[in-house]
Amino acid sequence: MTAPTLVNLFDFEKAAESRLPKATFDYYAGGALDEVTLRENRAAFERIPLYFRVLTDVSRRSLETTVLGERVSMPVLVAPTAFHGMAQVEGELATAGATGKAGTIMIVSTLSNTSVEDIAKAATGPLWFQLYIYRDRGATRDLVARVEAAGCRALVLTVDAPILGPRERDVRNRFALPEGLTVKNLLGVGQGAVAGSPEGSGLSSYVSSYIDPAISWRDVEWLRSITKLPLLIKGIVRADDARRAVDAGARGVIVSNHGGRQLDGAPATVDALPHVAGAVAGRAEVFVDGGIRRGTDVVKAIARGARAVMIGRPVLWGLAVDAERGVARVLQILHDEIDNALGLCGCTSIADVGPDLLRPDSK
Repeated sequence: MTAPTLVNLFDFEKAAESRLPKATFDYYAGGALDEVTLRENRAAFERIPLYFRVLTDVSRRSLETTVLGERVSMPVLVAPTAFHGMAQVEGELATAGATGKAGTIMIVSTLSNTSVEDIAKAATGPLWFQLYIYRDRGATRDLVARVEAAGCRALVLTVDAPILGPRERDVRNRFALPEGLTVKNLLGVGQGAVAGSPEGSGLSSYVSSYIDPAISWRDVEWLRSITKLPLLIKGIVRADDARRAVDAGARGVIVSNHGGRQLDGAPATVDALPHVAGAVAGRAEVFVDGGIRRGTDVVKAIARGARAVMIGRPVLWGLAVDAERGVARVLQILHDEIDNALGLCGCTSIADVGPDLLRPDSK
């Protein structure tokens, strides 16, 4: 059972570290090279003050909002993260169960240890699906068709990983999936094994072998031609790329630097967020991930232009600590912190959160 001393998301990280094998924890927790961007994602949130309002009636508050027309209990979605089976034997099934019961959306990773069909069967709420485009376009097309057939409601194309960022923790640990775990969604086409590599990281070898480094805006057009699902593009930090994504038909743009796991030295996502939101100018919904650990972080992100945020690592920490109950507890903690932050900011709903909380002379 989850110990009562685990009162925040940082506590869950410490508890998960004590439970997981070092190579597994390092894979989940680590970033690229010197991990500057990994640390900056968190530090940037801590630098942002909130200019709270006073003498507003906050006796009744609601965290509900909508994303792509879907009502959710709070502006927090579960980000796509790979290999949940390394945290708990139930893997993505436990994550999906907890996320649905919390009233929000799980984004299933291409690199899940459970097939999208099995996750969909176990899900208690809506799913989106995160996609990498493989060199094998036939396998990619087939996977998109399976995602639609399984009932996923949106497709999230990750565009910031045409090649893998150098993750030195994984190189030192010679990362590979433990025995019995595979990339289930690609197992049928012979691309399910993430095996050890004499050069270091097995994931690096996997990505260089199978993920297409030649993806371009033409592939966004191709993807839209083969699916009826709304498309979101994940991995945007520039205004010009955001405008081009929307021009290409994206319904959503996700400001992300892959959790600090790709280009070390990339901007913190919350710092890139206002530039992207300004460029999108309401033509699509804007989301952000990276470094979100507190309810106040969520309020800050919304004040900077996000429709909602996505959390990845904290979900894995909850999963490692107490399976579905651990994930549920992580999501509940964040829900309660957002509720508290809203009230203390003088807001009664997500719609009340605006840029004046960051700069009181903006009205």
